[in-house]
Amino acid sequence: MTTRRQVLDIALSLPGAVSDMPFDEDFDSTVLRHGPGGRWFGLLMKAPREKVGLEGPGTAEILNLKCDPMVSYGLRQIHPDILPAWHMNKQLWISVRLEGNVPEDTLRALIEMSYALTEKKRTQKQRRD
Repeated sequence: MTTRRQVLDIALSLPGAVSDMPFDEDFDSTVLRHGPGGRWFGLLMKAPREKVGLEGPGTAEILNLKCDPMVSYGLRQIHPDILPAWHMNKQLWISVRLEGNVPEDTLRALIEMSYALTEKKRTQKQRRD
């Protein structure tokens, strides 16, 4: 089981990463971004349990991350707690159930992959500097 705090600690350790809660009246959803106002690389939120394959009433905390489609397919075969993303493009994003059993090193690698996949493309000059 992974906590919200663990996710935030991993994500916010990345260069320039910030988090915010941009949705009015929603004090649970947290967006992980490349700097203030930057592109999203993650979304921490609560989803209805039945929508993420869990039984019982209430919600489950999930983390949506961008993921290479081929990697996503393989991960979903291995980890029952990694699913096509809820509320996002299911080919390009995944949902990780935080109350599941995804190892922390796997979660860290997924957060880093999402960060890299959503990073703004740098110009050739910026890459040299």
